[in-house]
Amino acid sequence: MKISHIIAILVIAVAIAIVISTASDTSSYVSFDQAYQMAQVDNKSSVHVVGELKKDAQGHIIGLEESVDHLAFTFLLIDENKKEQKVYYNEPMPADFTKSEKVVVIGKYKSGNFVASKILLKCPSKYQEQKLNASL
Repeated sequence: MKISHIIAILVIAVAIAIVISTASDTSSYVSFDQAYQMAQVDNKSSVHVVGELKKDAQGHIIGLEESVDHLAFTFLLIDENKKEQKVYYNEPMPADFTKSEKVVVIGKYKSGNFVASKILLKCPSKYQEQKLNASL
């Protein structure tokens, strides 16, 4: 075999190894209870928790607190098992956060608190409205 063939095979093998290791790092959605249990065993990897923001009858978010400099905030999230958890996020509030219906937080428990490293917003009504307008 030529040296170029061997190098090409090695590059392909490394690429496959990277894809496999990346795929194993992705996690499915878990509840806060499962995330807490996972943190007790191995707190190295982040988890995905999906839930709804806790809102009052008028639709205002309950428990939303921004830092003085608006570079961090906390909020209450209710997971699919109806467990309520305060989530800490050390970044500015994402645009349309208060309008989102479902939220996915990616993070892990630290000292008994859930700290999110990323927030993904799910706004189905926003897309449903666009579908209605597109069909007219």
